[in-house]
Parts: sequence; C-alpha cells; structure tokens
Amino acid sequence: MENEPAVSLRRRRQALLRQLPPLKAILRGSLIERYKRCGKPACKCAEGPGHGPKYYLSVSHPGLRPQMDYVPQESHAQIAEFVANYHRAREILEAISEINRELLRRREAL
Repeated sequence: MENEPAVSLRRRRQALLRQLPPLKAILRGSLIERYKRCGKPACKCAEGPGHGPKYYLSVSHPGLRPQMDYVPQESHAQIAEFVANYHRAREILEAISEINRELLRRREAL
C-alpha cells in the first residue's frame, strides 16, 4: 500500500464501499447450535444427542453476560446471512480505514 499511488488507493476504497452489504441486513452476534434433552426417561433424546438442532443468537457486551435469543428454524438462513454480513462489513470497514490512514499519513486528500 505504501508505494501504491493515491488515485489507486481511492479507487480501491470506492470498490470496497460498493461491496458493503445493505446496512439494514446486518446483525451482530454469533449463531449457536444446541441440542436439548427433555428429561423424559423413555424419550429418544435420553440416549442420543437431544432434540434439535435449536439455534440461538448470542450477543456479548463488555461487562455483561452474553444475551441469547431463540432463532426459529424458518429464520435460521436469514439470520445466518445477516450475521455473515456483519462480519463482512467489519472487514471492509477495517480495509477502508487502513486506506484512509495511509492517505492521511501521506498528507493526501481523503
């Protein structure tokens, strides 16, 4: 990046901006898959892995316990996409920030 011309950095930044997912389709957290036992001795879950999979969205905040929200099976694919969008957006924003920092370091127009 150090030897890359400023005009090329700005072009790359524009390309990154176009790759950002729609901001309304972003959800921070992690998807957790769980299997639960119902407690009935005659149920198949007593011997096997349990009932499931059941999905939960886990969101952590500093100083607090993670918050878990149940994700219905029919919403799983959309929620997984939104979580992936969040992680992709963070990576893109980090790359844009690095480009802007390089332009600043060079005393170029942002």
